[in-house]
Amino acid sequence: MSRANNGLGAWPRRGGAALLAVCGLLLSACSSGGSQPASTSSHTAPAPGTTGGDAATGGSARTALQPLPAAIPAALASYYRQKLDWRACDGSFECATFKVPLDYAHPGHGDLTLAAARKKATGPGPRTGSLVLNPGGPGGSGITYLENVTASYAPPLRATYDLVGFDPRGVGRSDPVQCLSGPRMDAFAAADVTPDDAAEKAALVKEMREFAAGCEQRSRSLLPHVDTIAAARDMDVLRALLGDAKLTYVGKSYGTYLGAAYAGLFPGRVGRMVLDGALDPSLDARQAALGQAAGFEVAWSAFAKDCASRSDCPLGRSPAEVGTRLDALFRSIDRTPLATGSSRRLTEALATTGVIQAMYADFLWPQLRTALKDAQQGKGAGLLALSDSYYDRRSNGSYGNLMFANEAVNCLDSPAPFSSPDQVQAAVAQFVRTSPHFGRAMAWMSLACAYWPVRPTGGPHTIAAAGAPPIVVVGTTRDPATPYVWARALAAQLSSGRLLTFEGDGHTAYGGRSDCIDTAVNTYLLEGQAPGNGKVCSS
Repeated sequence: MSRANNGLGAWPRRGGAALLAVCGLLLSACSSGGSQPASTSSHTAPAPGTTGGDAATGGSARTALQPLPAAIPAALASYYRQKLDWRACDGSFECATFKVPLDYAHPGHGDLTLAAARKKATGPGPRTGSLVLNPGGPGGSGITYLENVTASYAPPLRATYDLVGFDPRGVGRSDPVQCLSGPRMDAFAAADVTPDDAAEKAALVKEMREFAAGCEQRSRSLLPHVDTIAAARDMDVLRALLGDAKLTYVGKSYGTYLGAAYAGLFPGRVGRMVLDGALDPSLDARQAALGQAAGFEVAWSAFAKDCASRSDCPLGRSPAEVGTRLDALFRSIDRTPLATGSSRRLTEALATTGVIQAMYADFLWPQLRTALKDAQQGKGAGLLALSDSYYDRRSNGSYGNLMFANEAVNCLDSPAPFSSPDQVQAAVAQFVRTSPHFGRAMAWMSLACAYWPVRPTGGPHTIAAAGAPPIVVVGTTRDPATPYVWARALAAQLSSGRLLTFEGDGHTAYGGRSDCIDTAVNTYLLEGQAPGNGKVCSS
């Protein structure tokens, strides 16, 4: 699902490092082979494509993502020689599939089928090439995103570029990861993530173990091979099949990590690249979880200030009062979940997720005010609807695969921030200091990867992409899911990074939120003229 025209969020829910495939959001020196199942591997591998350091420990020394050889290996030549058979689909779009190796370290050991879609350039002038889009996640469908946002792209861009979306490995129409049935996913989403005693901790661990076991049962052969570096290599195959010498790309949220990883591996094949709502690949999973907790607290403070100024604010007339009453509401729901007009009840976890969902975009704030007012009156349907949107829950009770892919990518891309409930408990105080309203829940959400059936292959690393042309990194100052400091960090790591700042609220900035941002990005995509490093837009 898309968040307006801003792309998917960096999900803080139970995915270890908040989307961080670290990055990720959510990697053999020149291959992206998957990890081995825990039962057959006694160590955590360093991030593929990196050199030196100990990625598994999250120590202060960070590895650096190294580029792959410029020449395409002979073992991969057949993948690069495929022909895309575009066929009409989904109205005015065209769809095609292509093959990639399941494991780039062993390309003869099976393939994956990936799905792509495009909206052809409208002309009438010459076609510039393809503009590949990724909405984030990890787990977001690039095809669905393309279909939702094509009309919002500036007419000159649509005239000169074929707009292309693809579902990365494990996502959507591309051999998707599957984990739980709808009812089991309902139970997982509702599980208490602020456990008060040993029994509640055990119940939460049980849910996390069952989620992991469901993924292993339904997607066993796929789980070791959905890392972000493999997805970046898939994107290079797609670039070649599209007929483009260089990749032109707009990635949002986790899509910034996918794009940065591509640039690190293939700096000579980078065209015009925009990374909006950036993740910092140098952070380990715990640092990323804390950073995101801080980001949501900043976003909540902005909401609370706005709410307190409005006559319909249900929580008070000062930001402090709004926060105090939110905490009280959460405690009340923890004791007595709310009726929702359905067989499901609104638990504290679902209520927290509903509030978090509304932090992604300020246009959701009126809906949140109404939902909070209803919750104070014992009616939980409004917050449940927001939570269901976050989880990609459909009206028939089934779920899209976004959250399944999200967990699978995150747990492969980065070592878990915690290995036991005791470690989480010891860290709760730090999380609460960082985020008084969400920190406790977000600390416990970060435990899930401790029970994952496949050992991680990635870890924190820097990305320089030396030799790439200017790469525009867009950061929003009060972005909840990808804090602004992450955009600054990524722009500084990239040898050719150009930081473009939006002073505002919500997750990501490009695509209708700021004329200044849109003008700068569109000028770059159309003319190749990157904005000056440090440019700031306030509207």
